Amino acid sequence: MQRTVPEGRPANGGRKVAARNREALVAAAREIYAEQGLDAPLSAIARRAGVGQGVLYRHFPERADMATAVLEENVRQVEQAAEAVPLDGVLGVLTWHLTESAAFIGLLHADGAGGRSHAYARVLSGRVERALRRRLPDGHRLAGGDDLMLAIAMVSGAVTGADRRERERRAATAWRLLGVEVGPVRPFEG
Repeated sequence: MQRTVPEGRPANGGRKVAARNREALVAAAREIYAEQGLDAPLSAIARRAGVGQGVLYRHFPERADMATAVLEENVRQVEQAAEAVPLDGVLGVLTWHLTESAAFIGLLHADGAGGRSHAYARVLSGRVERALRRRLPDGHRLAGGDDLMLAIAMVSGAVTGADRRERERRAATAWRLLGVEVGPVRPFEG
């Protein structure tokens, strides 16, 4: 049976459109969160993604679901980079995420303070640590104990500034002071 669509209303594009909308929402959320923080209006995210708020809520019923999706994508990019590029390149990807996302910084600072969201943050932080450790050469200055995550915490603490360029400059300076080489600061595009 042929489905008819009322005049002036586009046909539902199915799963491909849904996947594209979700990707657009995650990309828009990353940008909006970088500009306005995690309390940014969800309507701004939907507008930036070019979709209605109904589409946003279909994909992300709760506000926390949106932030979780962005953090999950950040972690996935670090893991993918760790499989494909040398350590300095992975650190460049990690640094890009640090300069783009205060929420990502918070994730990497996950400590033992309880709650379900903290437990999930520790899981994601552990994934980042495992991905980076796989790339650390034997004897690397960050290979001992908690040195790797402590160095990341130190760099993320330096990532301040009004714009991304200033945050990136400060992160590069912090890595240099720690004696660690970092590749180009950019997202991993596989």
